[in-house]
Amino acid sequence: MSELFDAVDALLAQPADALPPPGERARLREAGRLTHDQVAAALKVTPEAVWAWESGLIEPRPPQRQAYARLLAGLAERHPAPSAPDTAAPAAPAPAPAAPRQDRAPGERAAGDRDNEREPERGHDPERGHDPEREPRAVPCVRCGRPTTSVVDGQPQHAYPSALAALGVPRCWEQGTAQGPETTGGGAAAASAVPAAKPPASPGPPSPARPRRAAASAPARRPRLSAAASAADTLFPGGPLAVLDRGGDGALIAHLADGRVLPVPAKSLSALAAWALDTARLGTPRLHRHGKDSDALVVLTAAATERLGLPPGLEDRRTLRLPGDHKCVRQITKAGWKLTRRGFGPWARLYQPATGGARRCVQLAVLPWGALEPRAWGDAADLPAPELAALLGTFTARVITPRGSTAVNGLELMTALRPPTRAVKDEAGVWVSGPVPGSLTEPVDPAPPEAPEEHPIARTRAAADVLVEEAYDWARPLELVDEAERRLPYAVGVDVMTAFLAAANRLTVGTGPAEHIDRPVFDKKIPGCWQVDLSGIDLDPRLPSPFTPTGEAPAGPGWYATPTVAYALELGATVAPLQAWLRPEPSPYLDPWYTRLRDAYMDTMADLGVTPELDPGAFLHAMETHKDDPAGAALLSAIKATVKGGVGKLRERPQGARYRPGERWPALERPTWRPDIRAALIAAARVNMHRKMRKMAAFGRYPLAVLSDCVVYPAAGPSPLDVLPFTDDGKPVPGAFRLGVNPGYVKHEGTREMAWTLSAMADGVNPARHIKGDGHDAVLLGGE
Repeated sequence: MSELFDAVDALLAQPADALPPPGERARLREAGRLTHDQVAAALKVTPEAVWAWESGLIEPRPPQRQAYARLLAGLAERHPAPSAPDTAAPAAPAPAPAAPRQDRAPGERAAGDRDNEREPERGHDPERGHDPEREPRAVPCVRCGRPTTSVVDGQPQHAYPSALAALGVPRCWEQGTAQGPETTGGGAAAASAVPAAKPPASPGPPSPARPRRAAASAPARRPRLSAAASAADTLFPGGPLAVLDRGGDGALIAHLADGRVLPVPAKSLSALAAWALDTARLGTPRLHRHGKDSDALVVLTAAATERLGLPPGLEDRRTLRLPGDHKCVRQITKAGWKLTRRGFGPWARLYQPATGGARRCVQLAVLPWGALEPRAWGDAADLPAPELAALLGTFTARVITPRGSTAVNGLELMTALRPPTRAVKDEAGVWVSGPVPGSLTEPVDPAPPEAPEEHPIARTRAAADVLVEEAYDWARPLELVDEAERRLPYAVGVDVMTAFLAAANRLTVGTGPAEHIDRPVFDKKIPGCWQVDLSGIDLDPRLPSPFTPTGEAPAGPGWYATPTVAYALELGATVAPLQAWLRPEPSPYLDPWYTRLRDAYMDTMADLGVTPELDPGAFLHAMETHKDDPAGAALLSAIKATVKGGVGKLRERPQGARYRPGERWPALERPTWRPDIRAALIAAARVNMHRKMRKMAAFGRYPLAVLSDCVVYPAAGPSPLDVLPFTDDGKPVPGAFRLGVNPGYVKHEGTREMAWTLSAMADGVNPARHIKGDGHDAVLLGGE
């Protein structure tokens, strides 16, 4: 019987075009004494979506649309309109509510956005929702003249919290300007500013990354504002970015990430910024509920750069900035836009001072100025504009919207996934900014051993009190290469796949400042650095020492990060620290960073035909051809560079001619300037390498050289299959190096003849540096 009732209910559901006007929707909800929160919970959407439906700014989609229509029909039967004219008049714009509850609480400040959001009004409790009987009397807004109950800066104004900006809702004084005087409500004006989501005039370019697995599809991993998919899809109708080029008629056109092509009427950079935000509505939803949405990205090709009046290159190669008196810079400032302190360079950021909590910011990437560095992005800058838009769109969906070098992207991704602050209530019930547990919330100075030599703290420490946790650069002494190894014909190098990323998995780091402790008891669960004597540990000299980057055994007490000292315990050593600088607030801070980049890397490798299911032989073959797709290879290179660059940015050194030794530099004021985290991560990667080399040594295989994540072994054949051990049933030996695409597994790095390898070692050159055969033979062999 219930199925029959359900079928009848489906027939009785109102058609999609029978929803009442937006203003009537709000009246019916208020007449039924329902809050935005109650309606949102019933329909499984956000309160912001319900508010937007009532304002006519967006329309509900199935299945919520039918359920919403059923709710309104039931309310209309119980609460008919006071006067029902025969012909429905055009809906008047609904007054903006004071501030619907957001999944980011009112007054919350997103990471790095200290001044861009309005502080919460005292006494406002977002959990109570909207109660019409408690509302104060509505008065005209000083900006648009329509009724409002909100007070901003002491004046009656429509509130504009960040959640409404995220939904693309225009400000009250902007509604209706797209079609002249407002006669149809706020929704018409807003809709006219959104590019139509229709197929492009010409077929869109194929995506540079074609998912081979269901989990690899970009939509499945697309960051969402909340659980409401329909609301998330309306945040940024234009997608994350646009690549600008010139069309056949010479006018600018924008290639979007999904293949659409839009005309760009802008003739100046300020007009371009306004187009990106107000017409195309570019951007990306935030990755964490306490974070912030990514700004719109506009990429300028060489043709677009010329069309907008920018020079084809930067004359000042030292600063890589456009002069402050350039006409384009003057035009930007004259139009009310501002540039960051870094000025107008390959990655320029245009913004306007926040008004009413709205964030207006556009990132520009100028390709002819080297925005996409070839070492990280390969030949991406040379791709046609449609293919580049698809590539950057895939990078955005899997990693983050590009906003600078890959190193900057790596660091920004950490903050996007672990924002520093959130909104909390103080003892008086007022919303204030508070820390997000497990995040880096404020800048902290390093402990003296952790500080780089340029840091002011380093000027007062002893020369021996330095923490040196770096990657391996070691070659075995020639006298320790036995005759049997010398007679083997080849030296084979294997490279650990994303070694630093693998080391970040489940790594515990400290979030707060370091505390000095004398004679501590070692605890591997406490992050920090320890002064301990590891010189008496007996290890095989054919293996590098796990305690130093040079591979040489330490000569006395030294400073080590927690992963290194923990490994000494694993080797059976007695550890008695002399002193330590410890951080008692541990956190798996890098876990979400690891997970997102791991998924991005694995999905991209799968697109290129390299999957975990491949057997060793098929894997080696796939790795020989996986870079045949230029766009896919560029995407993979950028993801890997994001990992390494992000780790390097944790200890960014001073840059520029203005720096004076002993002074502080801007990077020190970032919460993410953390050389201790970098040291712990590199120590973990080095320990992982040594642990696997020990397992290999148990099978009689000793390395000739190690360089960072590459290790070279003598071999009877030219393939890694001639080096790596397997069990009797043909499976990789657990704990040893094994071939595969997963982070921490290895690939074939290169093969050289043993004679060449021994000659390089005799000349004091690490053969792992040139095992690929990159044309450095003459230098290695002492030639000119």
